[in-house]
Amino acid sequence: MPLDHTPPDLPAWNLAAPPEEVELLEDLDARQWALIRYVGQPMGQYIPVPAEGLTVGRSPENTLCLPEPEVSRRHARLEISPTLDSVELRDLHSTNGLFVNGRKVLADPGPYRLRAEDVLRVAGHAFKLKRMDALERRYHLDMATRTTQDPLTRVGNRATVLQQLESHVGLAGRHQRPLSVILADLDHFKQVNDSHGHRAGDQALEAFGTLLQHRLRGSDSVGRLGGDEFLILLPESPASAALVAAEGLRHALAGHVLTLESGQNLRLTCSLGVAELRPGDSGGGALLARADAALYGAKAGGRDRAQAAP
Repeated sequence: MPLDHTPPDLPAWNLAAPPEEVELLEDLDARQWALIRYVGQPMGQYIPVPAEGLTVGRSPENTLCLPEPEVSRRHARLEISPTLDSVELRDLHSTNGLFVNGRKVLADPGPYRLRAEDVLRVAGHAFKLKRMDALERRYHLDMATRTTQDPLTRVGNRATVLQQLESHVGLAGRHQRPLSVILADLDHFKQVNDSHGHRAGDQALEAFGTLLQHRLRGSDSVGRLGGDEFLILLPESPASAALVAAEGLRHALAGHVLTLESGQNLRLTCSLGVAELRPGDSGGGALLARADAALYGAKAGGRDRAQAAP
């Protein structure tokens, strides 16, 4: 599709601020408590502390899921104090405890009172507590999005998901815990671009990224490696469970009808390769190579299927 080099018509100059800017300016005095991830992935992540509180733990049911063996299934809870001037930290009978500003704290029976700029550490993750106005919130959210997210599909970008892969491989290897990955890409994606145009291809990628995010657990991660290829990380999951998850993704995509901006309907399918971390793996490269071989086998076997590495 040739690029259109015709400059667009410029809109008339309008001194009024755009609607989103007006809302931002009106909300300058509204301050919100949040955690900013300074150690761990994704670095820079903005995690608001809601009015109903926030739970931290290894289980996917937690608001903030940290899928590591050093983290208890239900590790801690944060609640905004009734006076709104601090955040109360409670230990939920965790095994390895909590650290604030480098010191282990006893938050049970608690609560331990956290103030702005305090640093909370849980296992290999560290978060700084902030109380930010609307401008600060938007700055942190924009920066985190630009550095960690694929702008088209809204999943993690290549650098982020590969960093997460190495982190999970290190943790799983040290603690002898299962870790599986899924490599997925859309079938006949080039034909979508050739037949319907590159905007249709973008829509297909956007739809696939949205489906992946909605179908995965809170402890799982997904990122776009490039083109139509996506990497999914499933900590605490053997290959058998990952294969079930891959089949679920495949069925969900095949049953979805994508309506293009042109009004045409498009059905998409995908092929998926599954692999589990082995004791001899020195890094994520070996795991990724086996998943890639399994993906190649799924495509060679007719596409629209999931295949596990032997």
